Amino acid sequence: MPTPVYAGFWLRFAAVLIDTAWLSLLIYPLLIVLIGPEVLQPHVPYSPLRVLLEWVFPIVAIITFWVFRSATPGKMFFKLKVVDAQTFGPVPVPRLLLRYAGYYVAAIPFCMGLLWAALDDRKQGWHDKLAGTVVIRTDASAAPQPAETTAPATSPDDNAWPT
Repeated sequence: MPTPVYAGFWLRFAAVLIDTAWLSLLIYPLLIVLIGPEVLQPHVPYSPLRVLLEWVFPIVAIITFWVFRSATPGKMFFKLKVVDAQTFGPVPVPRLLLRYAGYYVAAIPFCMGLLWAALDDRKQGWHDKLAGTVVIRTDASAAPQPAETTAPATSPDDNAWPT
């Protein structure tokens, strides 16, 4: 198996922004239609429907994408995959649940566990280390390129003026 190319911090951050955008574009219009525009006000208490749409739905959606596609839409856009750190294969569901829970653990100390991916050799955040996962690039441009070969030696006649 070729050596994987780990997805860097900024690429992963851009994928998270895309995921935040599509989830927000799905959830908040639904909340406005089902509860009313006042749901966007900070003083409005959480209803069971709001908890379901803002908290439960994203968890289910993200883990479902990880299970069936090994990536969220943001990661798919950048051709990234969440894989097992040892085998580079699919990750079992219990470890994907642990990975999601690990986001909260990684975010608590000033997001240090998320920023850790910028410093780590394998680009793993704490949530990745906790679940035994890595995020790799799957696009052709990420594959290690073979070393350039030197031009073959030429014979004296190769550079001669044509006659």
